[in-house]
Amino acid sequence: MIRWKQQETGEGEFDSQFFRNEDGNTLCVYANGDSSDLMACAERCVEAFNHLPDAVIQELCKQLTDCAQAGDGLEEEFELPSLENPQAILEYCWFVALYVDMENEDDEIAYAVEGEGEWGENIGFYIQNNRVVYVGPDYLTYMKHG
Repeated sequence: MIRWKQQETGEGEFDSQFFRNEDGNTLCVYANGDSSDLMACAERCVEAFNHLPDAVIQELCKQLTDCAQAGDGLEEEFELPSLENPQAILEYCWFVALYVDMENEDDEIAYAVEGEGEWGENIGFYIQNNRVVYVGPDYLTYMKHG
């Protein structure tokens, strides 16, 4: 699933099943640390990310919309239009990287996803065990490992 660019440093890329990047659906994955389990941890995180339950995706989209509305006007020419459905917010943001937040395979699956919104704000989210822990600009502060 992950195409490793530099396996010794834990850097690779994968195709996202749902979230997009600016130029497609390929996102980077970073699994930093000293554990020999990190490649397996990264695979588990990517697998979980690509199979997020619909309820989690809906919660992410709702919170992304809240962030866009709070940040509306950061970028002068951006104004969030009325959205037909919660997932329509994904037309106004993109994601570039998944950061693995596990040390070994026995840990709960946890990761941060980094992106940006058209409203001019770095935006991301932190997921732990298929639960939305945080959505907003400070997503990396939730990382315990890496």
